[in-house]
Amino acid sequence: MATRSRCSAIRSALRGNSRAHLASASYRQAQSACTERGCVTAIERARGELAVEPDDVSSEQARAVQVAATRKHRRHLIHFVIRLASLAIALTLWEIAAWNVEFAVVLGVAIGLLLARFWVLDVALTVYITFLYSIPSVALVPLIVLWAGFDTTAKVIILFLFAFFPMAINTYQGVKSVDPKLLEVGRAFRCSEGQLWWNIVLPASLPFIVTGLRLALGRGLIGMVLADLYTAISGIGYLIVRTASTYQVDKMFVPIVTLGILGVTLTALLRLAEKYVAPWTAASQED
Repeated sequence: MATRSRCSAIRSALRGNSRAHLASASYRQAQSACTERGCVTAIERARGELAVEPDDVSSEQARAVQVAATRKHRRHLIHFVIRLASLAIALTLWEIAAWNVEFAVVLGVAIGLLLARFWVLDVALTVYITFLYSIPSVALVPLIVLWAGFDTTAKVIILFLFAFFPMAINTYQGVKSVDPKLLEVGRAFRCSEGQLWWNIVLPASLPFIVTGLRLALGRGLIGMVLADLYTAISGIGYLIVRTASTYQVDKMFVPIVTLGILGVTLTALLRLAEKYVAPWTAASQED
C-alpha cells in the first residue's frame, strides 16, 4: 500500500510536469521505493520531456537564490546610504541654522560696518581682530573645548569663531574700497548719512559681503566637523568618528561626500542669490 501511494504521488507530479517535484528529496525517495514498471517508464519519459536532471535543477535554484540575495543586499545597502546621507544633511543644516552661524554672519557684517565708519573703533579693534584671524582657528579648538567643556557650548563658540572673522574682515574691506567719487557725488546731491550708506556704501560693498558669506559658510562647515571630532556628541563629525572607530570605511565616505555636496550646493545657492541681489557684480564677473 505504501508503494502504491508513492507511485500515485509520482504520477500526479509527472502530470503537472513539475521540476520542483522532480528535484525534491521526497521524489527521489519515492523513485527509489517505486518498483512498478509503468511508474519507472513514466519517470524516464518525463525526464526526457523536461530535459533537465534533478541536479541541474538544484544548481539553477541555488544560483537564483544567490542572485536574489545579492539584489536584496544591494537594495538594503542603497537604502542605508540614502538614509545616512539624509541624516548627515539634516544634522549639518540643523547645526548651521541652530548654532549661531547666522548670528555670527549678522554680527560680522555689523562689526565690519562699524569699524569702517568710526575711526576710533577702527584704531582700537582692528589690530585684535586681525591678530585673532591670523591664528589658525584649528589651534583654538582644543583650548575652547577645555574651557567650555564637552557640550554644545563649545560647538557654538567654535562655529561662531569660524564664521565671524571672514564676515567682519570682508565687510570692512568692502566698505573701505568704496570709490570716494561716489561719496562725493552723493554729498553733492545733499544725501544724508543714512542715504549714503543705504544707496552707495552697501551696494558698492555687497560683493565683498557675499564673498565673506561664502567663506563663512565654508569655514563654518569646517568648524562644525572639528567641533564634532573633539566633542563627539552628535553631528556629521560624530558619524565620521563612529564609522572610523568600527573600521566601516565604506560608510565613513557617506558623510564626507555629503559635506562636499552640501558645500557645492550652498556655494551655487549663494551665487544664484547674488545674481538677484547684486546683478551688476555677476555681470562684471562674467565680463
